Amino acid sequence: MSKQARWSKGLVLALAAVAVLVAAFLVGQKLGPDERPADVKTTAAAPKITAPPAAAPAPASSAPVAETPAPESKPRPRKKVEAPPLKASTPAAPTTGELRIDSDVPGAMVFLDRKFLGNAPVTAKGVTPGSHVINASAEGHDGISETVDVVAGPADVMLRFKEVRLNEGVEVVHKHGMGSCEGRLTADPKGVRYVTANKDDAFNVGFADIETFEIDYLKKNLKLKKRGGKTWNFTTRHENADPLFVFHRNVDKVRRQVAK
Repeated sequence: MSKQARWSKGLVLALAAVAVLVAAFLVGQKLGPDERPADVKTTAAAPKITAPPAAAPAPASSAPVAETPAPESKPRPRKKVEAPPLKASTPAAPTTGELRIDSDVPGAMVFLDRKFLGNAPVTAKGVTPGSHVINASAEGHDGISETVDVVAGPADVMLRFKEVRLNEGVEVVHKHGMGSCEGRLTADPKGVRYVTANKDDAFNVGFADIETFEIDYLKKNLKLKKRGGKTWNFTTRHENADPLFVFHRNVDKVRRQVAK
């Protein structure tokens, strides 16, 4: 065999050996150490990996372990609902009247519907609503009689003995020299007034201007003469002179008081 042929044969064998080694290496990578063929020898042993020693258990402690309390759950704050304010109870409306009666003369005796209440000032409670009459008297003064309209609830009544009061009226017939006319005589603390459709006979005379004021009961005649002036004679269509008499009595009484 020539030298060139031997060299070629050696090269082929070398290449074949290299191929075998490469194939063996590749097979070793794919197979685990236990799966490798027995006839395949590795050039280096795989390193042996040792597990670390297990940690020794901690010695049991004789002291009890305190339990950590679970955190308390705080309740959610509730919205405060304010209660509506309590309404004050409304007192029942009164059904009867209450009269607080006083007078400008202390100690005056007071009567209500002819029943004695006491001496002024005095209070009448439980008075039925409607019309009632108050009478009062005081020494040295004329008596008082007043009609009051009572309503439910309190009311004040002042009785004035020292005040001049006059409110009189009477239907009359004015006698002329010839004929007559009808009208009405009225009186208040200022004087006497005659109201009629005949304007020439109408008049208004103050107490200070009255010269004569007298009555003839039997003749049913009331005479009034103005000081330094005219004279009027009045009668009534009633059967008697009682209306004229009462009018004259009450008016003349006040006229004398004013004159004093």
